[in-house]
Amino acid sequence: MTEQQIQSKKIKELEEQGYYVIKLKLTNKNGIPDLIAIPKDSDVKFVEVKKPNGKVSKLQEYRIDELRKHGVSVEIYKGQDI
Repeated sequence: MTEQQIQSKKIKELEEQGYYVIKLKLTNKNGIPDLIAIPKDSDVKFVEVKKPNGKVSKLQEYRIDELRKHGVSVEIYKGQDI
């Protein structure tokens, strides 16, 4: 399963839970997680999607830590191969 397929599965899962999901392609900050998941109560959640054996880069770790320090929820989602 490709990371894109895993991402599509995660987007569907989040949308079924009531989130408004945005896939980030290009930002002014390298290393930002792949998805923003916004619930109806407007607490934003960022989601970094990886293959089951995928690793978060040092830059991604830095950005995730930066977001968490700003009080933002960040999830690292490792999809399962089917």
